[in-house]
Amino acid sequence: RRSFTSSGVRAQVATVEQASTEAAQKVEAPVAIVTGASRGIGRAVALALGKAGCKVLVNYARSSKEAEEVSKEIESYGGQALTFGGDVSKEADVESMIKTAVDTWGTVDILINNAGITRDTLLMRMKKSQWQEVIDLNLTGVFLCTQAAAKIMMKKKKGRIINIASVVGLVGNVGQANYSAAKAGVIGFTKTVAKEYASRNINVNAIAPGFIASDMTAKLGKDIEKKILETIPLEEGMVNQKKLLDW
Repeated sequence: RRSFTSSGVRAQVATVEQASTEAAQKVEAPVAIVTGASRGIGRAVALALGKAGCKVLVNYARSSKEAEEVSKEIESYGGQALTFGGDVSKEADVESMIKTAVDTWGTVDILINNAGITRDTLLMRMKKSQWQEVIDLNLTGVFLCTQAAAKIMMKKKKGRIINIASVVGLVGNVGQANYSAAKAGVIGFTKTVAKEYASRNINVNAIAPGFIASDMTAKLGKDIEKKILETIPLEEGMVNQKKLLDW
């Protein structure tokens, strides 16, 4: 029969507490990739994830200065962030982006497919290049990023993927045949992938925002903006990015 002194008990308690603390420190913060995160909705999402304690890879295609500012703001909260310049419509860029996140932080837990562009014009005037550019980035980019990130998530049977679609993908919009088709494709893609990955505990959803005040909607012009506002019942008109995140 062993006996314990009070000092011995305290020492054991201290050892257990230290082990618990070390174990807690080993619980890594979620790693999130946000595409098109230098401005607009992507920027707002990246900052929100950073504030929530995620490690955030801030993807951008051209706006390197803005992307660096997003990373610095996340770091100012005490969070971790890195920027990655790459075109999500290019498979090599996507593979490099995923590899960068894994090499830096060990995994990918969250993917926000937000990157997108518009090339608006009436169908009769639309060039094939305008059609293809939007489809490549807004739809094929979602496919490439999802496929690459899901390979990492499937190994640990856990992950979250959120695709930013648009109400335009549901109802259409004059002058946006390419954008409408791409966003409708994202919605259909999301529903299918959600079913395929459900058994692996990978949650896949799409958000279809209405007209959000952003750099992209600012380019629509006053006439189109007026027509859009006329279709919104609420007097406040376009929703800002903060309210979108609150929802």
